Parts: sequence; C-alpha cells; structure tokens
Amino acid sequence: MNLSDTKTINADRETVFAALLNPEVLKACVPGCQEMSGSPEDGFEATVVQKVGPVKATFKGAVQLSDMNRPESLTITGEGKGGAAGFAKGGANVRLEADGDQTILHYEVEAKVGGKLAQLGSRIIDGFAKKMADQFFSNFQEAVGGPDEAALAGAEAEAEPAKPKGWFQRLKG
Repeated sequence: MNLSDTKTINADRETVFAALLNPEVLKACVPGCQEMSGSPEDGFEATVVQKVGPVKATFKGAVQLSDMNRPESLTITGEGKGGAAGFAKGGANVRLEADGDQTILHYEVEAKVGGKLAQLGSRIIDGFAKKMADQFFSNFQEAVGGPDEAALAGAEAEAEPAKPKGWFQRLKG
C-alpha cells in the first residue's frame, strides 16, 4: 500500500523537524501508542495496540529515523510484531517545505503486513493503513501547529483534548 499527502503546519520548519525527532510528540501522535522510548540516533521502541477488522493485537516494534537532512527531510521506518496476528512494517519519506511562517509537510507512506492480518484482504488492510497514516499526520499537525483552520471552520470541539492543540510549540517557547 502506498499513500502520499501533504499537511500545512502553523510552525516554522525547524520546529516541525524538531517535533519529528521528539519521542513525546511521536507517542502522542501514533494512534494506539502505549509506550515510546529511545532517541533519534538509536531509534525508538514502541508498543501500539490496534484493531484491524476483527483482529486486535499489541504490536511491539522499532522505529528508525534515517536520511536526516535538517530541517528539510527524513525517512521514518518501522516494524512491529503482533504475535499470532502477524506483523506490520512500513515507512514514510517526509519532506518539509517552508511557506512563510508555516511549513508544508509532504509525506509518502508505504506499508506491508503479514500473518493473520494479511488474510483480511487488501481492501481492509489498505483502508486501515491509510487511516493510520492520516491520523498520525493530522495528530502531528495539531500537536505542533495547533488546529487546522479549515477543519475548524465546520466543526466544534465536543470533548476536551488530552493535550492542548499546538502544545509542542508552547513547550519549546
């Protein structure tokens, strides 16, 4: 499964790049992430709980950052094992483009699964992988730059978020 998209983030390119290297930001943005530890240099260890169709699994895996060209681009690759459910692995090429005081984040994602998960069929798997990538980058967009103005135009916040929008920038400030 391959997917590419862009997100406009209300933060400068250096701030966005720093957030991509921060384990607390990554933990907050990865859907279902229970634990995240490590460093950009040595990689991160993560535990993620997800339900794909009828299969619910806890994935334990590793995330590596490579091809870092600060503050322009990097590659994120990861692999997780979910016991009897199988495995998931994939990566994202991320490119950051300055646009005034905002940053346009371009991403290309590739994902593969095996084991029981692969038996669910490509339509379910592709839909799930797209949803996970979209959720991660939308969560990242909100954590770093605050809410997306277009998304706010037609929606009211119904529940209090776990972390305030744009919290990473306020920590840095």
